[in-house]
This record gives sequence, structure tokens and C-alpha cells, in this order.
Amino acid sequence: MNNTYYCSPEEFLKNSRIPVRVMDEADMYEEIAEIMVDTIVKNEGKQTFIICPVGPVAQYPLFVKKVNERNISLKNVWMINMDEYLTDEDQAISPDSPLSFVGYMERNVFSQIKPELRMPDEQHLFPMPGKEKEFDELIERLGPADCCLTGVGINGHIAFNEPPEATDPVTDEEYESIGTRCLDLSKDTIVNNGSRKVFGALDVMPKRCITMGMRQLLAAKKFKVYLYCDWQWGIMRKIALEPPTRLAPASFLQNHPDSEMVITRQLLETML
Repeated sequence: MNNTYYCSPEEFLKNSRIPVRVMDEADMYEEIAEIMVDTIVKNEGKQTFIICPVGPVAQYPLFVKKVNERNISLKNVWMINMDEYLTDEDQAISPDSPLSFVGYMERNVFSQIKPELRMPDEQHLFPMPGKEKEFDELIERLGPADCCLTGVGINGHIAFNEPPEATDPVTDEEYESIGTRCLDLSKDTIVNNGSRKVFGALDVMPKRCITMGMRQLLAAKKFKVYLYCDWQWGIMRKIALEPPTRLAPASFLQNHPDSEMVITRQLLETML
């Protein structure tokens, strides 16, 4: 019997190789927003660098509200997103697409912040095809991100760092050092995201993406992953209970000096 999937909740908490905390889903978004704000405030006007996902997203209205109500200046804040969908020709999909991460962040985050508090446009950005080298160099100049607060894909990807095939010659060490790049989305990701985002119309789902690399992500000073979907139950156990591997990239958080996995009680208590 595979103990990864058949151990009790108590055994899971005891044996997890990543620190685990349990909380209600609604409280997760409040926490993420507050960590973002608290990080900015504690830096007292100095540079703050936050790596941002588009999933989860419910924290962003809370973040915007806190910034606007407290009049928190973002002038020295860099909010850099992880990834974006691409066309088959490796061009970023239109910001007008409901799938566009660029469009989502502009509509729901940056345009909602008071103009006098908003960071300069060049301080909120995405990796873009053809500019991977410049993107990596910018992140290197900014230094390690203050925090990365994100979710985990059904196959353990962080951002769109899809796990390689088992037969791929890349080693774990090489995978951890990969930088920004364009790549194929895995079938797992296309099906999982497509079932939720476009009601299963997989033909219209992008097949390509660009993503910040594991090297930049794992360098973040603080790294928290939030798991709250029923389909994350399996990967939650895999990345927490099995040795770190490129075949489940989020498992590399086992080696991070300040990582945490925050999960719902429903995920903890569900058993096969």
C-alpha cells in the first residue's frame, strides 16, 4: 500500500517534509494580502520585490483595499508575475483574452490602485517571449524576492515549470537551476486548467507558455504555497511525503530555508 495516499491526516502532519499549517480557505486570501502589505510596510520605503501568481487571485481585491485605505505607497515596490500563456507562435496571448494573466492583473490590481500610490509601470511586469535574458538579468539585479505566495498545479508545477518526462536526461540539480523560458504546457495542465477556465473546451486552451524559472522562484526569501482545491489533494501528499524531485517541482520546497504549505482542513481530512 502506498503510504503517500493512504496515511492518516495525523501521519501526514507528522511526516510532511514541508512545514504544514491548516486554515480556512477564506482566511488564506486575507493572510496573503496581509503578508504582501506587511512586507512592503516593514521595508519602510526601501525596495520590495514580490513574485505574484494568477492563482490564487482572491487576495488581490483585499490587497488593493488595504493599500488604498492605508495610503501605502508602492513607488518602490516591484510586483513581478510568474508566467503567461502563449500562442502557438510563442507570442503572448491578447490581454483581452479571459485567460490572459497580464489582462487580469491590469484590470483587477494595478488599475484599481490609487494613481498617487501606484508603482511605475515598469515595476509591474511579466516574462515575455524574446526577452527571457533581460528578464532574468533584471531579477538578478533586484536580488532575491522578499516573498513568493502562490498555488501548486495538479502535477506539482510552480508557475508553469512543468515537470519533465521521466526519460528526459535533465537532473534534479539542473532543473532547479533553470531560468525563464518558453515551453509546452503539459497535458495535465491543459486538461485541469481547461476544465475550469473554459468549461472543458480544450481546443481553445493555449498549448504554450512562458514561465519564470525555478532558479528565480526558489531564491525567494519566503515561499508559501496555498492549497485549497480538491484536485490538489494528491499532489499535496506527493510533494510533502516523497523525496524532492523534478517530477513534482513543488517538492523542492523541502529544501527551502523558509517554506510553508498552507492547506484547508478539508484537504487534510480527506482520505481514500
